[in-house]
Amino acid sequence: MTDVIFVIAQNNFQPVELMDTKEALQKKGFSCDIASKTTMKAKATDGMSVMPDISIKDVIGSIDLYKAVVFIGGGGSEQYFDDEEALSLAKISYEKGKVTAAICIAPVILGNAGILEGKKATIWDNEKGEFAKKIEAKGSEHTGNDVEVDGKIVTANGPGAATDFGNKIAELLE
Repeated sequence: MTDVIFVIAQNNFQPVELMDTKEALQKKGFSCDIASKTTMKAKATDGMSVMPDISIKDVIGSIDLYKAVVFIGGGGSEQYFDDEEALSLAKISYEKGKVTAAICIAPVILGNAGILEGKKATIWDNEKGEFAKKIEAKGSEHTGNDVEVDGKIVTANGPGAATDFGNKIAELLE
C-alpha cells in the first residue's frame, strides 16, 4: 500500500514542488507514488522527465489504498482545472476523509471539485490576482499564507513552501 499519491501534469509540472514535498514525506517514512493523466512520460517545467506509476483513472478505482492525494502545480496543472477525472479524484479523496492537498495553482482543482467552500486556503498568484479569485469564487477564504491547513485540506503557494507543505501533510498522516 502506498501512503501518498502525487498527481502531476503530463507537461509543465513544477519539479521542485514534486521533489521537495515527496522528500519531506519520505523522510517521515511515508511511501509515495506518482499519477498523471496517463502513464506516459511526464515532463517538468525544467525539462526533467518522470514516469508516472499509475493513471488518475486507476487511482480513483483504488482510492482506498492511499492516505493522501496531492496535486502538484506548475502551469501544466491547468489541464486539470476542468478535467472530470481529476475533479472526481479530489472530491472522492475528500469525501473519504483522506488528506487532500494542492500546491501552487493546483488549489483551483480543489475549488472546482467543490471542496474548498467555507475553507481557508492559499494559492500562488500572479499580479492580477486571478488564481486567488478562482478559489474565492468557489467559496474559499484566500489567506495568502505560504501553507494553509483547514481540516484535512492542505494548500501551499509554490516551490518555496514545498518542504513545509510536505511536513504539514505528514503531520496529518501521523
